[in-house]
Amino acid sequence: MDFKKVDAPRNTVTRDHNDIDRPTGNVYESVAILAKRADQIAEDIKVELHEKLDEFATHNDSLEEIFENKEQIEVSRYYESLPKAHSIAAKEWNDDQIYFRRPSDTPKED
Repeated sequence: MDFKKVDAPRNTVTRDHNDIDRPTGNVYESVAILAKRADQIAEDIKVELHEKLDEFATHNDSLEEIFENKEQIEVSRYYESLPKAHSIAAKEWNDDQIYFRRPSDTPKED
């Protein structure tokens, strides 16, 4: 996922619960789906950040050789400035980009 192109708000936004529960008919089910998607997004961001920061890692035991790396600071600042995972998930939900299904709706195979 390209987080640079996400147009999610970076601040807290008040949302109408009728808009949230419209696809499922149940606000609690919708929030559970949003929470699961936010967890997936947060994990993706975390993995990507760790991959980029591992490039700067030094595997020495000496504390004297630790220094500031400006590129590492820029990478960290970029990821800090991204919208939060729940905000990205809510934007995807409003744009109908999240697929969900209910286990009870799937046909059982005998």
